[in-house]
Amino acid sequence: MAVRPASSLARLGVDVLNVRAQPPGSVAVVGAGPGAPDLLTVRACQRIRDAQVLVWADSLVSPAVAALAPADCIRMSTRSLTLETVMEVMLEKARAGKRVVRLHDGDPCLYGALHEQICRLAEAGVDVEVVPGVSAYQATAAALGQALTIPGLVQTVVLTRASGRTGTPEREALKRVARLRASLCLYLSARHVEAVQEELLLHYPADTPVAVAFRVSWPDERLLITSLAAMAATTAEHKLIRTTLYLVSPALAASPNCRSRLYAPGHSHLFRGGQEQSASS
Repeated sequence: MAVRPASSLARLGVDVLNVRAQPPGSVAVVGAGPGAPDLLTVRACQRIRDAQVLVWADSLVSPAVAALAPADCIRMSTRSLTLETVMEVMLEKARAGKRVVRLHDGDPCLYGALHEQICRLAEAGVDVEVVPGVSAYQATAAALGQALTIPGLVQTVVLTRASGRTGTPEREALKRVARLRASLCLYLSARHVEAVQEELLLHYPADTPVAVAFRVSWPDERLLITSLAAMAATTAEHKLIRTTLYLVSPALAASPNCRSRLYAPGHSHLFRGGQEQSASS
């Protein structure tokens, strides 16, 4: 069987999946993923390629992703703008019948001020679509070749952040969340890593593995494995103050013998009857 060139595969994928077009005069809030353009969803890629106005966080989104937009697309950086200014431009262009793409890093449903934007667009009567993206925690786990849920060890994944200036509800304080000893994915926390480490050590063992992930899938990616006790020191050593994710999880040190019951010979389910294992197995 002949192998198709990558460009042909991309075109074939779009055709087969029949990605619907973005209507004129609407806004698509698109997840740009962690950085690499080939980690975009097919729909995200199509929205960017068809954009007439691109409103993007150029301090966070890879230029290689934004470069997929047409040459004549109007581009607006949001790095120094308030939400009010951003919304004013988006509404103006949408009302003029343009296809507006609001490009967020990662997944727009996580720490992306999505709620405020959706509410204001809805109040203005502008059609809006949200296109999900691969998040940094997913890209990090994939880069490590690591599952975050291991049978008998950890079955819960928590996405959270240090309190910082934004704050978190007291019931979600790290010292409370840490009691679960779940696979903990920490966003926006590098500037507060000393306090984070101190709170996590109240419940996680000091030798719990931590992945320190900086701009995973970018050309300057750094992916470091350390212990919880050395989490702050590792961050300081590599001068990481932003665009850094922490994965704190016992799953990173799981035994090779851990396995799911789903595929065990003795486990039956709707599609397969279980088989008794012999005493010697």
